[in-house]
Amino acid sequence: MREIAVSLITDKVAQLCRDANFELPSAVREALEEAKGVEESPQGRRILGEICENAAIAREERIPLCQDTGMVSVFVEIGQDVHVSGGSLSEAINAGVARGYKDGYLRKSIVSDPLFRVNSGDNTPAVIHYDIVPGDGLRLTVMPKGFGSENCTALGMLKPADGRDGVKKFVVGAVDKAGPNPCPPVIVGVGIGGNAEKALLLAKKALLRDPQTPAVNAEDARLERELLEAVNKLGYGPGGLGGRVTALAVHVETYPTHIAGLPVAVCLNCHSTRHKTWEWRGEDDE
Repeated sequence: MREIAVSLITDKVAQLCRDANFELPSAVREALEEAKGVEESPQGRRILGEICENAAIAREERIPLCQDTGMVSVFVEIGQDVHVSGGSLSEAINAGVARGYKDGYLRKSIVSDPLFRVNSGDNTPAVIHYDIVPGDGLRLTVMPKGFGSENCTALGMLKPADGRDGVKKFVVGAVDKAGPNPCPPVIVGVGIGGNAEKALLLAKKALLRDPQTPAVNAEDARLERELLEAVNKLGYGPGGLGGRVTALAVHVETYPTHIAGLPVAVCLNCHSTRHKTWEWRGEDDE
């Protein structure tokens, strides 16, 4: 049994919130650079260049990649042999989000009640997903996600008879409906299977995968390639102003489902696909 103090968790979450908003993951930066060589539209290439320049300025000057610094999702993988001491894990995570957004001068976008719309003042609460795993480690991933892309999320409860073609039609249709709103080039997360909430969670977690990394399952990887080709034929292009690169990647995650259903969820992320991860293996300060 290993013990970790909530104070360390708060410190690390605060750092992750700042870093995620200031530093685009290297794999996403590389995908954007590669897209400049693929894009045929001069305007599209110019927009991609500006996106890359924006990312470089944000990283160097420690300022946000985007004015919408997002609602924070936190993915927690905690070993069953880990004991969290000194308080509540959820409270420690939210304290880290509040500190990170205050110290980083990041926009506070969360309202405490969805109908009365009073700002919480510190960008909390976060949306926290827990996964209990074997071992004595802890892995935290912070994903700040703006609502220009989040508002384009789609869920389809398809019939089993709709099959693979029905899934492709739904996914491409969801991206087409979103149009320029999620600030393309996007990354498309697709969750297939489970029930409604599982499919949505699969789609959101799919956005954490590096753009250049295909699905492990060969059939899922083939579906990803077909969907990416179909999505890029839509022609929205960088910034939604026309071009070949509407999406940098399509990531498919699947899960077993009921004999009577075929849930499909689509979660889009803008060109600034922001997330940072910290792993703890029993060290005090790493």
